Amino acid sequence: MYAWRKMSESEKKTILCTRKRQGNPWHQPPHFLEGNETRFLLTAACYEHKSIIGQSLERLSHCEDELLKTCRQFSYEIHAWCMLPNHYHILVNTDKIAELLHELGRWHGRSSRTWNLADATPGRKVWFRIVERTMRSERHFWATINYIHNNPIKHGYVNKWQEWPFSSAPQFIDTFGRDYTEKLWNAYPIDRYGDTWDK
Repeated sequence: MYAWRKMSESEKKTILCTRKRQGNPWHQPPHFLEGNETRFLLTAACYEHKSIIGQSLERLSHCEDELLKTCRQFSYEIHAWCMLPNHYHILVNTDKIAELLHELGRWHGRSSRTWNLADATPGRKVWFRIVERTMRSERHFWATINYIHNNPIKHGYVNKWQEWPFSSAPQFIDTFGRDYTEKLWNAYPIDRYGDTWDK
């Protein structure tokens, strides 16, 4: 995500030329705004991965509530989510991805102002950006659910999915049962899935 800062001028020029040739935005991932109902993984991180969301348990909880409330307005279904101290992942089914991204951007703006006032940090950049990834297959979909639910373990916050309260994992295990959840984990391994997303 922050590799751009470490690139030489010639590497930056090559990347920009490639993005321009492909018709992609020059300095950010392209947004795919189809009109059909699609499953999307949405990911957003605090700027430079600072733990701004995780300043308190109350903020984490409120942030999770606001994320779900916003996504419910524009989604048919929320399949999985995870709120961490410096980023979040949420997997939704929607045919209104442009509207959802816009509303999440507005929520990011409101939360930035609120948290900067609370933390006495006027002008601090809170959020980096939102990236959406379309699910390409059933395998991709289930691996993504495993990735989301495993994220607190990946980042060392807990040892088991159900120990992290700001996630759909406990509810998922209650709904599907431990045996079926384990079968899904084994059938759709995450391996190196998302290795470079949230570092």
